[in-house]
Amino acid sequence: MLAEDTIAAISTPPGEGAIAVIRVSGPDAIRVAESIFRPRKAGAALAERVLHFGSFHRDGEKLDEGLLAVFAAPRSYTGENMAEIHGHGGALVSSRLYEAVLEAGARAAEPGEFTQRAFINGKMDLTQAEAVMDVIRASTPRALKAAQEQLRGRLGDEIEAIRARVLAVVAHLEAYIDFPEEGIDPHVGADLLRDITTIQERITALLDTAEEGRILREGVRLVLCGAPNAGKSSLLNRLLGFERAIVSAIPGTTRDTIEEFASLHGLPFRITDTAGLRETDDV
Repeated sequence: MLAEDTIAAISTPPGEGAIAVIRVSGPDAIRVAESIFRPRKAGAALAERVLHFGSFHRDGEKLDEGLLAVFAAPRSYTGENMAEIHGHGGALVSSRLYEAVLEAGARAAEPGEFTQRAFINGKMDLTQAEAVMDVIRASTPRALKAAQEQLRGRLGDEIEAIRARVLAVVAHLEAYIDFPEEGIDPHVGADLLRDITTIQERITALLDTAEEGRILREGVRLVLCGAPNAGKSSLLNRLLGFERAIVSAIPGTTRDTIEEFASLHGLPFRITDTAGLRETDDV
């Protein structure tokens, strides 16, 4: 189901960089991009899936020089017509290019709308759509590997295989109930129990990985607490591998919580150092 409107967004992080990429998707995506693009060779046809060098203009003003790639539906990330504008990085130049795209007929995309359209148009299943953000936010090699496996469809394939096996069991039972006179093998007893047990084991195995997946996405919350001068800040520095917290023999050196990220054995940890627990009259 292709959308009726065309969306656009700056796909690279804000700030200064070598390039900024603006993505456009929808029925008018290619027209919108071509309307502001002037290829280096005037009149040259823009072949699909090729980077074309040229300049970008708005109201006769040259905004930037860069590259343009166009992708015709359905051979694109979203399954729709798409265009990618590659200009110089920087807040001003990228915002001016983005404004030109919006003025040419696109609207600002909602968060995650490109991936949403890819899902709606059958370019990926729901598990793969969820994995896109996990790949982007992965903070350890182990988390990245898990997200990439899900993005390749491993989880979706397993769920689909389980679903197919459940439907096969249900279909056999319903056929036996609805058409007993046909002499259909009821496939009950040990055989049916074995099928159901196998399905249950596969589902349980998937559920057992849920907690590990949550930890890889969100990290383990680790709080260092205890008496003053017990070595909490020293332990924080040792785990991080650099001197993050001030260490001294004076009780109360740590006043506010200090939170840092660390990767330990491939797992992300959010470590919080706290002030020593003690009774005091000092306000």
